[in-house]
Order: sequence, then C-alpha cells, then structure tokens
Amino acid sequence: MPRIAPLSYNARGNPVHTWTLTPSHITDPVHCILPPDGVLPVIFVPGIMGSNLKSKPEKGKGKNKAAPVWRLDAGFMGKNMWLALNWINKKAGIRQQLLHPARVEVDNKGAVPERSVGTVIVPPEPDRKKTILALTKRYEERGWGEVSETSYHAFLLWLEDTLNSEFMPHKWPQFDIRPEHLHTRSVEPGPVQVTELKPEMPIAMPGLGANLAAQLPSIISDELAARGGYRMPVHACGYNWLDSNEEAASRLAVRIDELMQQYGRNCQQVILVTHSMGGLVARRCGQLPGMADKIAGVVHGVMPAIGAPVAYRRCKVGMRDEDPIAGAVIGPTGQEVTAVFAQAPGALQLLPTQDYAPGWLRLIDERGAPAMPRQPVKDPYEEIYLRRDRWWGLLREEWLAPKDGDPITWEDFEENMSEAKRFHQKIAGSYHPQTYVYYGNDDKHPSFESITWEMRRGSRLNGPYASSPDAFTVSSLQMHEVRDDGRSPLYVGGQAESVMPPRGDPNAPVKTVQTSYWELHCRMQDGAGDGTVPVSSGRAPIRQVRQGSVRQQVQSPGFDHEASYANPLTQQFTLYSLIKIAAKAKRPLCAG
Repeated sequence: MPRIAPLSYNARGNPVHTWTLTPSHITDPVHCILPPDGVLPVIFVPGIMGSNLKSKPEKGKGKNKAAPVWRLDAGFMGKNMWLALNWINKKAGIRQQLLHPARVEVDNKGAVPERSVGTVIVPPEPDRKKTILALTKRYEERGWGEVSETSYHAFLLWLEDTLNSEFMPHKWPQFDIRPEHLHTRSVEPGPVQVTELKPEMPIAMPGLGANLAAQLPSIISDELAARGGYRMPVHACGYNWLDSNEEAASRLAVRIDELMQQYGRNCQQVILVTHSMGGLVARRCGQLPGMADKIAGVVHGVMPAIGAPVAYRRCKVGMRDEDPIAGAVIGPTGQEVTAVFAQAPGALQLLPTQDYAPGWLRLIDERGAPAMPRQPVKDPYEEIYLRRDRWWGLLREEWLAPKDGDPITWEDFEENMSEAKRFHQKIAGSYHPQTYVYYGNDDKHPSFESITWEMRRGSRLNGPYASSPDAFTVSSLQMHEVRDDGRSPLYVGGQAESVMPPRGDPNAPVKTVQTSYWELHCRMQDGAGDGTVPVSSGRAPIRQVRQGSVRQQVQSPGFDHEASYANPLTQQFTLYSLIKIAAKAKRPLCAG
C-alpha cells in the first residue's frame, strides 16, 4: 500500500498535506495527491426569511448587545423550534419593533455542520472538541452560519461533497460513463497509464430522470473534463431580507470580491446558485459595475421572476388559511404581516411587478360574474399598492401603527413602495448570459396565479336584504366602509351580534355572530406551481430574456417552494447546470 499524506485546506482554501517524520529505514515515497489548481467558488444565495438576523446594538448604548431576532437552526427532529418559541402568536406591534430593516443585520452565528466534507477538511486533532471548533470556524468563514440550517444545509453538504470529493471526471458516479467513453495514455515519468474521457462524447446523467432529461441537451465529455480542472468550494451569502434587495446585491458583490481576493490568481470567477428571492438579488448583483464578468453563471431555483400575488394576499388576510403552523410564525392575519411588510422594501419587492400579466386581482358577485374591472389595468403600484380609497388596496393605513409598535407613516410606506418599483424596473428582463432556471409546475402544490374576492350573502338577523348594496357599490367602497380584522372574510355592513342560548340552557355560552349584507371571501389557490410561486412567474425568465441569456429552463413537479433544493431532481439539475457553466468559465491564470 502506498503511503498517502492526509489532505486538508487552510483558511485561504489552499491544500495542505501533513506528514510525521518516520525512521530512516522506511524509504518508500509518500504520495501527496493534489487537487486541481483552479478554484471556481459556488455561492448560494437564499430566499426571503432564509438568512439569520440579529439585532443591531443601538448607538450610544454600550451594554445593549446584539441578540438573535430570526434564527433558522434545526432543533428537535430537525424542526426549527427557535422560530416557533420566539414568533408564534407575536403581536403586530412587537413584530414591527423587532423586524425593521434598520434595526437588524445578518447573523453569522447560526448552526453549522460538525463534519468534514469536500474541501472543508481541517488537520486531525486528538481532541474531538478542537476538531469541531476548527470545522465551525471553516463553515462560518464559508458563510454557512448566515443561512437556514433547516432549509439549506443538507443541500449545501450534498453539493460540497459532490463537487469536491473526487476530481477525476471518469470516476464521477452521477454520470453514466462506460468503457467506450474512455481511453488511456502514458504519462512520464514512469511511464504511468492515465485513464481519461474521450473527447466529444455525449454522457448521460441518469439522476435527471426522464422528464428533465427530455428537456435538456446531453452533457459532453469535454465539459466534464473542463469542470475537472476546478475545485468548487461551496459558500453562502446571507443578507438582510427586510431591506431592499439593492442592498443585498451590494453585499453579495462585496462577498464575491472578497472570495476572489482570498483564492488569488487561481480564481477568476464565481458561480451563483439562488433560491427564490435570492434570484432577484443575484440578477441585480450581476448589473453592478464589473460584476457580470466576475460571475461565470447563475442557477435560479423557484424564483418569483416577476413577483407573486400571494404577497398581496398575505397583507390582506395573513397566512393562517394557507398554513396554520407557518402562518402562526410569519403572521396569521393581515395585521401582523402588514406591520412588517410595509416597512420592508425587500418584502415589497416580491409583489407582482409591472411585467406580471394585468388583471390578477378581481371581485366576483354571488353568481360568479365580474363585479368590477380586473385590476391592475396597467400599473399595479398606483392602481393597487398605493390605493387608499378602495377596500381592496394593498394596505389598511391604521395597521401601520399597531399597539405597542413603532409606527410608520403612509409616506414612509410610499417611499418603500417607490424603492420596490425602482428595483423592479432595474432588473426587468435582465439575466446573466449564462443563466439556468428551474421552477415548479405541480397541481399538488397549488399557487396563486391571481387573487379573487368573492361576494357571498351575509347573515342578516334583523330583516330582509332589500337595502343590500349592489356589486358595483361594493367594489367602490372605501377602507373604512368595510369591516376587516385581517382575516377572510371581510364584511360589508352589519356588526358583531350576540346570540343568546336556547331557553332552558342557562349555562350555554353566548355566541357572537358577524352580521352583514355581504361577506367578502378571499379565495384559495387557483393555479399550479410550487405552493408559493405560480407557473407564470416561475417560467417568466425565458419569455422575457434579452439576447438569449437563459441557456436552459426546466419545469418539474414533486417539490414545494421552501424545500425545492431537497428534491433529488432539482439537485441533479443544479449539478448539470454547474457543469455547463464551469465548462465555459474563465480558465485560472495558473492554467497558463
């Protein structure tokens, strides 16, 4: 057995071999197996709510230490108990105080893995605790502590292992490499027989499955060989998702520059892999001065490319009827959601943009007939989001000042909305020249293509419906003319009335009934998708792109939005895309 020196990597990502001196009579050589010189970092950019946040210490208050505000560590049975304990049933005012973009920043001290994988290898220590401390430091340097352990770490571990455990392309198990794809040649000194892939050979990728494979051209052996010239260390870049994605894009650009400086002349570019809103961050980052050339390519997963109507719906009626458990954390009613949403430009940037198909908001009467023209006709910002004189506008102004909160004004909200509009306009139709996209298209994960308010006859305990307003009148009512506590349904007319128990049962509780002329119900999902992003927004890149920048775009069933990267098919598509991008990336200077 040849003697092989153990390999680890230092803080700069350079390989380090260690060996203990042996007696002089042992003369057989020690082999140092070298990884590729080229470095092509992969940077993962998470979605909204996917980065850990902590409070910013207030200036002038030295004792006021930073504390976790949004922590996404896996707890009991892999579930996020911290979020549940700290956010379930929090009132709107507390949410408004804590979740303000100016009062939080990225927290890099989230949980990180405790095992070596890929290029995250540290020198062996006899003390296991020292090894874990060293690994923790490495993962934190990679940015993994900034992003959700529950949503992303399993994928990041898989990716790091897949990209960096074996650097000989003909040994990669994800590809159907057969004897006819290989040849051997002699290499001096020795001579040593080296096995290599033959050029220009199509190579199958069984893990893609029949559906994705049918949508994609084959990997070519030359592309595998080119990718084999790189180490591809996996990093992550969290961001303050309450703040504008403009700020997140600048943070990502700084991270890219830092990594290229860290890895030196062996690193000429990086690749971005994004989840959900992280795709918007990456698209804007690629527009910043000098950045497009530093990014070899981008893989977008479940990106709301032109926004998602569900963002509007949650501001109106909360998330309780979509998912009671997640809704209790994110905001069960519109009051809790609005308290945060209105002050968070990043969240507002998820609303349907000017490029989303018009008419996604509608009101129908009890017969299912349209009760008003579908909105927006042209401009969602003026016609819906900033509309104060109709009950179906985005926000109720009184919810900007919840009890025990730190209120904002309508003018504050207008400025945040203007920032969202400017951001939408900047990135409209703009994609990196090497872009790969996947999105969900599954009836089992229904999404909101549009939002429908449905009029239903209310419960009038005191007389006939003769004085009920007609559908046109209902569509024209102002905010104060509709009773609304942030849940579906809203009520037109009437009031909360007590219903006494039947005679003979003095212990029965008194019931409260909402009387009204009309109940305004916000309907549930009406289209396919991934449970959050509708198909029309997921598939928008290839329909809007300039100059053919989207190289491949695929659709697939079988996954929900948050867990999309846990799906084996999307993992394989990500690997496929990384191979294609790496094959066209700038060669490192060390390669001559």
